[in-house]
Amino acid sequence: MATWNLTNMNKHVLICNGSTCMRKGGEEVTQVIRNEITKRELDAQVHTTRTRCNGRCKDGCVVVVYPEADWYFEMDEQRAKQMVVSHLQNDQPVKEWVAYERSGDRMQLLNGRFKGTEKGEKK
Repeated sequence: MATWNLTNMNKHVLICNGSTCMRKGGEEVTQVIRNEITKRELDAQVHTTRTRCNGRCKDGCVVVVYPEADWYFEMDEQRAKQMVVSHLQNDQPVKEWVAYERSGDRMQLLNGRFKGTEKGEKK
């Protein structure tokens, strides 16, 4: 296992690899994002992490970019490529694909996405 030097990192991309997102192309999205980061020589600035379920299965495949806290929905290979160029390389989030973004100290729902169950409520 590698232990990366993260001192030059300025973005962290969390790619959902939970079961629903995997059925919706999570593996392909993961590989495209990682390949595009390498192709564009962004490896030192952008770190990626595969996650388990992020709790937004209806939005699958989910990709989250920090420090902005932009939660991308319905990511596929084409969107993944465009997101790397626009957001990770040029620092311009693709807002029409963002379900949630940070607004002050809270998250704000965008693009008419399904709100979901309140945390703490029974499903």
